[in-house]
Amino acid sequence: MDPDEQPVDEPAPREGRGRHAAERAPGSRWIFELIGVVVVAVVIAVVLRTFVLATYSIPSGSMEPTLQIGDRILVDKLSYHLHGVGRSDIIVFSTPPTEDCAGPPVADLVKRVIGLPGETISLSGGRVYINGHVLPEPWLPPATRTETTPGPSSAPYALHGAYKVPAHDVFVMGDNRQYSCDSRYWGPVPESTIVGKVDMRIWPPSRLTFF
Repeated sequence: MDPDEQPVDEPAPREGRGRHAAERAPGSRWIFELIGVVVVAVVIAVVLRTFVLATYSIPSGSMEPTLQIGDRILVDKLSYHLHGVGRSDIIVFSTPPTEDCAGPPVADLVKRVIGLPGETISLSGGRVYINGHVLPEPWLPPATRTETTPGPSSAPYALHGAYKVPAHDVFVMGDNRQYSCDSRYWGPVPESTIVGKVDMRIWPPSRLTFF
């Protein structure tokens, strides 16, 4: 055989490897894209949970009939950074350090805003008065609108007499007035401790409600 005709080892064709690499690449990108989507979703969820929205379960009957035991609520944590607290708002706030009502300790409470900063709140004939005017309370069943009683202590906030809500505080009560441990028991709530405003009842679905 002519030396010039000796077989020469040649590298294997690269077409096959190229095709396989092209086929594998989309799969690899898909995995990285999926990881990226999951990471972004987790970050968004954490941000929403921390700064914007939160869900809570109602553990007691102090807000009945508006909120019942086992209801789940959606709380807007951003709203009070944009505007002030409104009367009749249902709010979630940190449990006051002086709260000593019966029941297991909880980190947060839910009540309705009755008195705003600087207002004078009083009781007469079982009705709530703000600055000397009776407070309409359409959120209460008609039969219970004359059942609000003072708290058990002799403190001014117990409402045995007129009480002026301090600046930067709000006065809260539960809708179930006879069975609610609220500002009549442990005083007004500093606005700085408010977690947010209750916007919706999201559970059970049959009672989905916007507040």
